[in-house]
Amino acid sequence: MSLLIGSGARGALFGLAFLAWFVLAFGGEGVNIWPMPKSLSLGSQTLYLSKDFKLTTQGTKYTDGSGLLKEAFGSMVDLVKVNHILDGRVPSSPVLAGLSVTISSPNDELNFGVDESYKLDVPAAGNLTYARIEAQTIFGVFHALQTFSQLCHFNFDKRIVELYSAPWSIIDQPRFPYRGLLIDTSRHYLPLPVIKGVIDSMTYSKLNVLHWHIVDEQSFPLEIPSYPRLWSGSYSYSERYTVADALEIVQYAQRRGINVLAEIDVPGHALSWGVGYPALWPSSECKEPLDVSKKFTFKVIDGILSDFSKIFKFKFVHLGGDEVNTSCWTNTQHVKDWMNKHGMNATGAYKYFVLRAQKIALSHGYEVINWEETFNNFGRELSPKTIVHNWLGGGVAQEVVAAGLRCIVSNQDKWYLDHLDATWQGFYMNEPLTNITKPEQQKLVIGGEVCMWGEHIDASDIQQTIWPRAAAAAERLWTPLEKLANDPRKVTGRLARFRCLLNQRGIAAAPLAGPGRAAPLEPGPCLEQ
Repeated sequence: MSLLIGSGARGALFGLAFLAWFVLAFGGEGVNIWPMPKSLSLGSQTLYLSKDFKLTTQGTKYTDGSGLLKEAFGSMVDLVKVNHILDGRVPSSPVLAGLSVTISSPNDELNFGVDESYKLDVPAAGNLTYARIEAQTIFGVFHALQTFSQLCHFNFDKRIVELYSAPWSIIDQPRFPYRGLLIDTSRHYLPLPVIKGVIDSMTYSKLNVLHWHIVDEQSFPLEIPSYPRLWSGSYSYSERYTVADALEIVQYAQRRGINVLAEIDVPGHALSWGVGYPALWPSSECKEPLDVSKKFTFKVIDGILSDFSKIFKFKFVHLGGDEVNTSCWTNTQHVKDWMNKHGMNATGAYKYFVLRAQKIALSHGYEVINWEETFNNFGRELSPKTIVHNWLGGGVAQEVVAAGLRCIVSNQDKWYLDHLDATWQGFYMNEPLTNITKPEQQKLVIGGEVCMWGEHIDASDIQQTIWPRAAAAAERLWTPLEKLANDPRKVTGRLARFRCLLNQRGIAAAPLAGPGRAAPLEPGPCLEQ
């Protein structure tokens, strides 16, 4: 093997470092599935996929009236072809004729906590045999199909698809029910095809919640029928989402087993709201946070959440609540007068705003997610249905669950993708249950989320900023703790292969060999980057 890294002293240094990395990356791994399943066994036989690879169902209560199963199967077949033309001759034996799917539940409604488990069995020698998938729900089948797609490979010599290491027996289910990725369309607008591409990429590593941070102080791109001038705060006339656009994103995600969590971040991070409705600002000179003293402010929030309830069917809504600078309230006379009248200081007004917004959300059937500052300041007074979203650092999750509230982990020192120097190794080793040992408290950590804040990314570079680091976190959230590596060097080769698979599928995942989001080191094959 020859590794050409560069010339001279610089090339020699790079060569030694890279050779050490390469040995660690590709030594001794036999299973290249990402994320690693709960349990598996494999053999040593190669099967050939029939050119007429079929889907059959048996003993199933699921009728596929919505076409979800047929659509997911067709997408999987396209993935294993990797856009190649299958014009070779399939040997007469051993041929895998198709997939036989059994689904226990007739329901295909995507709810939080839906059963995502599955069993996948691929037989050994035989002609025109079928692999078998058994799942409680269609959403378990989605994950099984993604796993199956990683067992298949295009043979360039024979121009056919092969499946290696049969027989396979895989039993799998997620460790956490909430496995999220945040995108931010307020700092930079993301066109609809880009968002759909992110959704597609999430399915490959079994993430299941797209947290859509739609609006912020910089822009308000979403149409709100109840208050149609709100999107006057968009960057431009063309950088907007209609109600139909938002509904399209939600439905596109749901058909792939992904819930969409909508966020409005109140009372801070809302300067753009006042472009269309200046009355929401405390004053024309001091525009943020939203005016706590006016009934109109809460009427607008009620209108937004009413409109949301017709689009975003996920049981949770995110109301933000972080980084609230109350100086505009204390420096604006009519707000000061209102606080004095109600016996509040600025901290009390902040609490009043958050709790009133929570009540509005609850009235529309939502349970509420808030950033951790709300818990840090007045946790005991939050609705018991609150989920606290940890982001500032470690140690918060254990305090949240000790108080009996649920928690999502996104600590910025490990799981913020906009920290471009944050390494995939740090993403992989970040453990949501650190110092949480009681089983009843562990259950209150519903999962975690990697956050792609948009200050310095847009449609041109979002995918390589997300991947493959988000995949490292995805295995942490999916795979049982006892199956996770205690040293990220043990999974480097497997993740490198998954990154190359993403590239083959049209996802612009960045190389592994570098700090954070990196460019390729030198000319060379994908697995050496």
